[in-house]
Amino acid sequence: MKNLVTALALAAAVTLPACAPQVESASTAVQAEEREPVTILVSIDGFHPSYLDRGITPALSKLADGGVRAAMRPSFPTKTFPNHWTLVTGLVPDHHGITANRMEDKGKPAEPFTMATVDPYWWSEAKPVWVEAEEAGIRSAAMFWPGSAVPWGGTAVRYGPVTDGILPSDWQQFSMQVSNTQRVNSVLDWLRRPAEIRPEFVTLYFDTVDSAGHDAGPIGEEIDTALRDVDSHIAMLVDGLEALGQPANLVIVSDHGMAPTSSERVIALDELFDSSLYRLVEAGAYATFEPAEGKEAEFRDAILADHEHMTCWAKENIPARYNYGTHERIPPYFCLPETGWTIARSASGSSWSGGNHGYDSFAPEMQAVFIANGPAFRQGATVPIFDNTDIAPLLRRLVGLPQAEKADGSIDALVPALSSSD
Repeated sequence: MKNLVTALALAAAVTLPACAPQVESASTAVQAEEREPVTILVSIDGFHPSYLDRGITPALSKLADGGVRAAMRPSFPTKTFPNHWTLVTGLVPDHHGITANRMEDKGKPAEPFTMATVDPYWWSEAKPVWVEAEEAGIRSAAMFWPGSAVPWGGTAVRYGPVTDGILPSDWQQFSMQVSNTQRVNSVLDWLRRPAEIRPEFVTLYFDTVDSAGHDAGPIGEEIDTALRDVDSHIAMLVDGLEALGQPANLVIVSDHGMAPTSSERVIALDELFDSSLYRLVEAGAYATFEPAEGKEAEFRDAILADHEHMTCWAKENIPARYNYGTHERIPPYFCLPETGWTIARSASGSSWSGGNHGYDSFAPEMQAVFIANGPAFRQGATVPIFDNTDIAPLLRRLVGLPQAEKADGSIDALVPALSSSD
């Protein structure tokens, strides 16, 4: 039916007088096409819900006021890659396998995971929405998203491409050199295509608010400048969709918030433990450790003692509310500082301030944002805080996929946000 409408519109354009401008005919054809809504998942990395209240994000505020707004609880740990994978799989990091931004695995002892890793080995414990969409014949496109450049389910080879994995039909490898303008233009270009090769599910990722938060903290001109910029690009996206006559269900989220940090709030490990007792795997908003061989008991006694501004656990004793500690990629010991404190090898020799995340997922500073707007959503609604494991079930509903048999989230918390509960 879509193709028939388009064909009739083009035929009508041919019968216009020869003096009619060609661009006007093309515009008439585009407007005549009856498009189905596209689902666009937008991540604004590091965007805290309170940023909407600063009065400097008119486009986002308009979408929130005319749609649905909520605070969202991230999964633990509140890091970028674990939470972005949760948002598109519906599983907590302990269950989907992306347990940190940096990981080690006994199956890949010489190749630790970093945020540049696209080897399917690390990612294939849980299917993201775009893989299930592609398998169902629903075309998808990813303008950046952690994991979207991974040929899911494939096997890495030493030379040449992975040929047995599944990718979105269209995707781009993340690069900070690709501007926010170029990112939005890429999405709009995909949506200008003929219906048969036009995506029905799209992801779009902005990292600049997170970068500004890390650099200068969550308060100040640097973060405000980043907020104004990303808001202008949300406006660019909305205007572009309107010009195309393309209805869209926009789901705008973040992966976590941001807490202020400084050199005055540092926990120096060399002042607490003998460095010969352990190997440090990660540090910062939390720290993970492998005990040195032959010194397991000595290190256990040292790390599980009481520490000022920091609590440490053996992984199997991490509190149940975090849903974290069973996956083999999580190191044996985990230390979580008070929100805003930094765990480092040693005390800083200079004065600094900034921002970080990775802290307690129940801390108010770590809350993420949720904005939904489009024909599938109610107007002017708010919903109570919910877990970010509920986003993947929502996306499944929007793109027409059945709910997953294995999931940590559900659609239930977001049914009140929908214009119809059918």
